[in-house]
Amino acid sequence: MRSDEFYMTRALAVAERGRGRTSPNPLVGAVLVDAEGVVVGSGHHAIAGGPHAEIVALRAAGARARGATLFCTLEPCAHVGRTGPCAPRVAEAGVARVVVAVQDPNPLVSGRGTALLRARGVAVADGVCEAEARAINRPFFSVMTRRRPFVTMKVALSADGRISEAPGVRTSLTAASANRFIHRERAEIDAIGVGSGTVLIDDPRLTARGAYRHRPLVRVVFDTRLRTPASAKLFSTLDAGPVIILTTPEAARSAPRRVAALTRAGADVLEVEPSPGAVGMMRAGDAGGGHVDLAGALEQLAVRGISSLVVEGGPDLHRAFWDAGLVDRVQIFRTPRELGSRGPTWLPAVAAGNGWSAARPRTLGVDLLMEGYVHRAD
Repeated sequence: MRSDEFYMTRALAVAERGRGRTSPNPLVGAVLVDAEGVVVGSGHHAIAGGPHAEIVALRAAGARARGATLFCTLEPCAHVGRTGPCAPRVAEAGVARVVVAVQDPNPLVSGRGTALLRARGVAVADGVCEAEARAINRPFFSVMTRRRPFVTMKVALSADGRISEAPGVRTSLTAASANRFIHRERAEIDAIGVGSGTVLIDDPRLTARGAYRHRPLVRVVFDTRLRTPASAKLFSTLDAGPVIILTTPEAARSAPRRVAALTRAGADVLEVEPSPGAVGMMRAGDAGGGHVDLAGALEQLAVRGISSLVVEGGPDLHRAFWDAGLVDRVQIFRTPRELGSRGPTWLPAVAAGNGWSAARPRTLGVDLLMEGYVHRAD
């Protein structure tokens, strides 16, 4: 019979079939293997609210589950959520052994599933391919352990390190291959975030184009001065997903007509009250409006089921997220075009690779993707 790692690798591959469909639930795969090493059933969690991977695998195996080993990329649950608990069903099916990649960080589970299995006489091994199992569910682990979405900071830079031809000038940098990659990623994430300056300069739609998306895509505008116009193109694409304007109570009180206009346009205007001792404050600038507590804003987004957020700009918003320690992944698209000295630069230390580990560059047509994760003790 092959090793536990072999079958868990297969379960991880099965879990990937749910990518882009399960949030806020994790990606989970399960494989049932009989005493002869034959796979008798497999399954993945296909959609939030649907059957869990273990149940799908048990149904596929039927009576052959008795005496088999279940390989599961996440600890089977032991609580009632949208569906019934999985761990009792696994034990009732007569599964002899369960191999788990990683313990479920959900406090409603967190060891209870494996404890129940052991109490029912099922042998349990855990920690097999744990790093890989954590990696495919970074957003889920972020929400469960940090109470906020997993945040990616994304930027396109010219060959001379500029983000645009001049301050306030809309400039397209990435070419077709990189754009296809970007839109494929948009088809999987929960939300895109931009500052109000990006809306005013670029007037983007922030949709996933050329790639199928199963769920609505949330568009988030960090707007401490309520500058987002009700005529923005974002509001012409509400069929693609909701638009949330994150602002401050001060700004909302001082501009009730703007709030009303944005609400009529289809926005959900969300006021974020700074918490005591809050860090990560997005300044409003010289026009008033107070500060947005970024950490508090992310917590509110997580409550709304947003597990992954790509922050696309502009540089002030990027700097605020970076300085607050709220960035988990960095994506820099390096393009061959030069923009000249009039163009503004972008976070020089981050662009130089300080504070994060970049993997080997990925070639996307004429562009290069530098991607990596932020150094953090947790």
